[in-house]
Amino acid sequence: MKKVAYLECPTGIAGDMCLGALVHAGVPLDYLIEKLSLLGISDEYQLWAELVHRNGQEATKVHVDLTNDDDRHHHEDHHIHARHLPEIEKIILAARLPSQAEFMSLAVFRKLAEAEGAVHGVAPEKVHFHEVGATDAIVDIVGTCLGLDWLGIEQFYCSPLPTGGGTIKAAHGQMAVPTPAVLKLWEYRQVPVYSNGIEKELVTPTGAAIAVTLANSFGSPPQMTIQKVGLGAGSRQLPIPNILRLWIGEEATSATTNNYAATSVELETIAVLETQIDDLSPQAIAYTFDALLTAGALDVFTQPIVMKKSRQGVLLTVICHPEKQSICEAVLFRETTTLGIRRSIQQRSILQREIQKVSTPYGEVRVKIAGTNGNITNVQPEYEDCAQLAKEHNVSWREIHRVACQSWYDKA
Repeated sequence: MKKVAYLECPTGIAGDMCLGALVHAGVPLDYLIEKLSLLGISDEYQLWAELVHRNGQEATKVHVDLTNDDDRHHHEDHHIHARHLPEIEKIILAARLPSQAEFMSLAVFRKLAEAEGAVHGVAPEKVHFHEVGATDAIVDIVGTCLGLDWLGIEQFYCSPLPTGGGTIKAAHGQMAVPTPAVLKLWEYRQVPVYSNGIEKELVTPTGAAIAVTLANSFGSPPQMTIQKVGLGAGSRQLPIPNILRLWIGEEATSATTNNYAATSVELETIAVLETQIDDLSPQAIAYTFDALLTAGALDVFTQPIVMKKSRQGVLLTVICHPEKQSICEAVLFRETTTLGIRRSIQQRSILQREIQKVSTPYGEVRVKIAGTNGNITNVQPEYEDCAQLAKEHNVSWREIHRVACQSWYDKA
């Protein structure tokens, strides 16, 4: 059973709030201090935690206190080092962190560098991190990834995010909230946002990068059995409790839920890749299909089209999760003659689904069940199982499909 986490962000998200929620949920602070010391920057900060109250509710506040007081007075944003992405990646790789924590940390910083680079018109490697490269932000991001790894989180979800408002003072002067980097990060994942009426910076670039990079999807909580809730406090007192709530538990299954009764249709963020081709053999396109599905594509399909100069061609479309976009594009460029790929990020509604096994006179068949709000709307035996049994018993595929459906309905 998968261990899942859901971040509920009524007052936004920042790196220190993530750390507070993780520590409150049981991640030992001493463990974080020990692993973070491997980064080789321990002389630049002190990490400590305390229980605080926000509008009468108790939560954990984690502090990253910089040890250079002079620099803290000279920098309004309290960051003592500005670094570039290659230096940050070198620091993380040299630390020999647990593999999953290392992978997640590198991914968060890479995503943030892409966003900052897009805002300033430079390559990710050339971004001069005024906020994100600072010591406390490195501790926030790497510490959060260490905590999620320690908890064994396999699926990570996040609520819609509040926009905040007003302005903040930054390295480039006064900036509107949400800041440009935060908006760019939201754009990457088509993040659902709303206004809670609080005109403050509620989502920092560090917090946005953590959520956008690590969350499988944004929206309502997933079906889960809650085992623990971690409460991470923000620095300010706000009209509502300034607390990030981390729900931790196990993914709900048919044994713990009532036939989809708990939730409605789910929204999922996907990447859609498109390219048209008029000079490639059908065999190569068939091979490309297999390569894309092996790389993690959710679906691949073609449509016949007429291109310029009245040439017959195909429109090749790939649907994948955003984290698989780069590898799927690499497959398209490697296996086809395309010179360009259009990309977009979209939301799709998906029915909840599960796999059940049924017994038939010919053998066992897996059946995919889909539905929502307590109603089963689709029952489909798995094609491969039906095909294998049809060959083994020398009967039609339609007959295997029919008896599998009948077996499921008889059992239901």
